Amino acid sequence: MNLISRMWKREWPLHAMLIPGLVFVIVFSYIPMAGILMAFQKYIPTKGLFGSPFVGMKNFRFLFDYPDIGRVFFNTVYIAVMKIIAGLFVPITIAILLNELSRPWIKRTFQTLVYLPHFLSWVLLSGILIDVLSPSSGLVNQVLGLLGIEPIFFLGDNRWFPYVMVVSDVWKEFGFGTIVYLAALTGINPSLYEAAEIDGAGRWKQTLNITIPGMMPIIVLMLTLNIGNVLNAGFDQIFNLYSPQVYESADIIDTFVYRMGVQQSQFGFATAVGLLKSIVSFLFISVSYFLAYRFANYRIF
Repeated sequence: MNLISRMWKREWPLHAMLIPGLVFVIVFSYIPMAGILMAFQKYIPTKGLFGSPFVGMKNFRFLFDYPDIGRVFFNTVYIAVMKIIAGLFVPITIAILLNELSRPWIKRTFQTLVYLPHFLSWVLLSGILIDVLSPSSGLVNQVLGLLGIEPIFFLGDNRWFPYVMVVSDVWKEFGFGTIVYLAALTGINPSLYEAAEIDGAGRWKQTLNITIPGMMPIIVLMLTLNIGNVLNAGFDQIFNLYSPQVYESADIIDTFVYRMGVQQSQFGFATAVGLLKSIVSFLFISVSYFLAYRFANYRIF
């Protein structure tokens, strides 16, 4: 008991620091989970959460019978997977290239420039992209016109829209990922490079045999965390950039839930879609944790 008392006196300030975060999580994450009941109800706002009629699995049956739900899930997974792949490859490549720079001021300057878009909201960036990609006056189409290429309606063509989402998302976020991988590079023992250089290994072989293996734990960690977001294709980005003419390739689960729940007031159906998405995401991240431990011998917890 004396030991526990001494430990409590020493560590209680640390536990006290957790209280604001704990309260935040309870209020904004756990208490709203009561709304899951709406997935099994025909929710009527005037009757409230506990007064609306119970309909069982009717919302889920309607979900699987909905004609466009397959396309919505496909769009979500297609865009999200491309974002995950590009979001890993680009930051890793840039981090390795930056690590090769010998002048620190150049590295810091470039790192600051690529990190800035991370702090800009999609509301602001969407306005910029709409102007830049405009088929009539956009800078991109003006350059294409000089090359003899017909204007492309990037945000209004189903063939181009998903790729614009991936490229713009990578441009916005790869600076943050670069910082993460640069931090991983600092943990690699410099003597390994010296030994490899003495053995005659060039920069390419050093990268393949020292740099990438040294970054592998953080790569596995980031991939594991991203797999759980395979059904999160980016609501803020797509909602600010899409239009009815590109619903075929742009409509994802989150935008579909927004239209059905907020615009059409089908609250129970929208909640059922969101609950199904959460369950599938939970399964994905559970499998990713297992694979990370099974094949990379890496544990997050």
